[in-house]
Amino acid sequence: MPKVQITETVLRDAHQSLIATRMRTEDMLPICDRLDRVGFWSLEVWGGATFDACLRFLREDPWDRLRALRKALPNTRLQMLLRGQNLLGYRHYSDDVVRAFVRKAAETGIDVFRIFDALNDTRNLQVAIESVKASGKHAQGAISYTTSPVHGIAQFVAMARELEGMGCDSICIKDMAGLLTPMATADLFKALRSAVKVPLHLHTHDTAGLAAMCHLKAIENGCSHIDTAISSMAGGTSHSPTESMVAALRGTEYDTGLDLELLQEIGFYFHDVRKKYHQFESDYTGVDTRVQVNQVPGGMISNLANQLREQGALKSMNDVLAEVPRVREDLGFPPLVTPTSQIVGTQAVLNVLTGTRYKNITNEVKFYLQGRYGKAPGSVNFIVRQQAIGTEEVITCRPADLLNAELDNLREQIGSLARSEEDVLSFAMFPDVAREYFEQRAAGTLKPESLEPLPSEGGEVRAVPTEFSVTLHGETYHIQLTGAGHKSRDKRPFYVTVDGIPEEIDVEILQEMFTEKQNGGTSAANGKRPRATKPGHVTTSMPGTIVDVLVQVGTTVKAGDPVLVTEAMKMESEVQAPMSGTVVAVHVQKGDRVTPDEALVEIE
Repeated sequence: MPKVQITETVLRDAHQSLIATRMRTEDMLPICDRLDRVGFWSLEVWGGATFDACLRFLREDPWDRLRALRKALPNTRLQMLLRGQNLLGYRHYSDDVVRAFVRKAAETGIDVFRIFDALNDTRNLQVAIESVKASGKHAQGAISYTTSPVHGIAQFVAMARELEGMGCDSICIKDMAGLLTPMATADLFKALRSAVKVPLHLHTHDTAGLAAMCHLKAIENGCSHIDTAISSMAGGTSHSPTESMVAALRGTEYDTGLDLELLQEIGFYFHDVRKKYHQFESDYTGVDTRVQVNQVPGGMISNLANQLREQGALKSMNDVLAEVPRVREDLGFPPLVTPTSQIVGTQAVLNVLTGTRYKNITNEVKFYLQGRYGKAPGSVNFIVRQQAIGTEEVITCRPADLLNAELDNLREQIGSLARSEEDVLSFAMFPDVAREYFEQRAAGTLKPESLEPLPSEGGEVRAVPTEFSVTLHGETYHIQLTGAGHKSRDKRPFYVTVDGIPEEIDVEILQEMFTEKQNGGTSAANGKRPRATKPGHVTTSMPGTIVDVLVQVGTTVKAGDPVLVTEAMKMESEVQAPMSGTVVAVHVQKGDRVTPDEALVEIE
């Protein structure tokens, strides 16, 4: 058996980190035969954001993907990332859902479950570990690595001992942001190797350009398994290159025994595949040592950039990255890994875009400060906590102990749209996204988002649809931009629908429409909403989707009462009444897209 074994991440974390998790199953299956012949210890294929992206963007059933990969990779362990009691979502699930999900994933093809908790609260790992062991699969306990005044080798060693005592078959240091330095890695693994007997794994990102050195130092100090990515999907916010590590260790006592030429063939394949997804490429593909300060993990940087771009606020990226560590300190130094990376990151975005720190606080931050995600590693900012939850009691028990069994209720909620137990579990993870997917599946209208061809490939360039309304000569039109021709054309055509009717217009007309929009037209998806001009007009701080409407015409509210719930960047926020009074108009309903310049509710 080789001294060092490799987990290949190209089918999960590598493309999550570099191209916003957009790789489709159709681009994975053709290379599976060669991947299966390599002899990897495991292939990471599932978990993280892949489940969400399959349903939300690719219009694929993630369970079908797992089945297809299991069939195509008969000789290789398949591995997934599991967020402990959070599973694949952003909240804690009841124990019956956790057990059902693990059981079904094991039956469908997962061999290795890497289980972590964003706060390193081992109470949140207990049921998942027990469920994996009951399924006869490999339970890998993961420690979310971070640096802060309340984290250090002593804390990580104590957690490793606890994970081993809970029955974990191996332990992984999960350095999701690429914070490890070579010497710190050596010290950490030397201490871990003397403290536990189970195999040690290292998962680190190359954001700061240090991953390969950290791997070598870990190996020299007792690490027997490392995570890498095939070279054409490596580097930057991804991982160190598989081929490079195989070459570096070849002929030494740590030789992986893997076929370098076969790996190179696989690298060429993904080199071509990556081009297909160029529109999702992260702007942060090179070395970026700022991660040593802001601690934003690899997968989040690319997604955060995409989300800011959608909000028209990419120019604020540096301000957001500077705000992240400040929010993290206020919340008691949680490691930045899903979901805490999203919780901290989205609050940082709100703080920057609204111009006032904690003017708007997401529901997830409120739940965190109430203890619903577990115990914060350090002390939280008392003033921020009081601002978020007032005098509400902070819970101290395992959060899932407060949850009743919910699987039967989930089955009832989704009803006949669910064709299997897998569908019920998908609905549990992402209710709104899954319901929309099931409805489109039933209607036969499932369609993945469009991919833009490279300019050299010719043909029409497709874009992700953009919607807005414009007013021309007193008439308001609903515009959906569905694609664009090449920039090189003298008159670049844009493909749009106007009130549902397909049109083709040139760039000059589109510019006129934008000018009209800026000079008085409304940017609402619903052109009938008035502009926010009065003190009693309720607005949102950033573009998003209406999740819930909490008032109706005639409702009496006090200043500060929640009237709407919106979602932006996968995080929910309450929109509060700006004044006391009576609701005289409601201009939105659940599912509407909204922007900051609109009056969503009117209060007098």
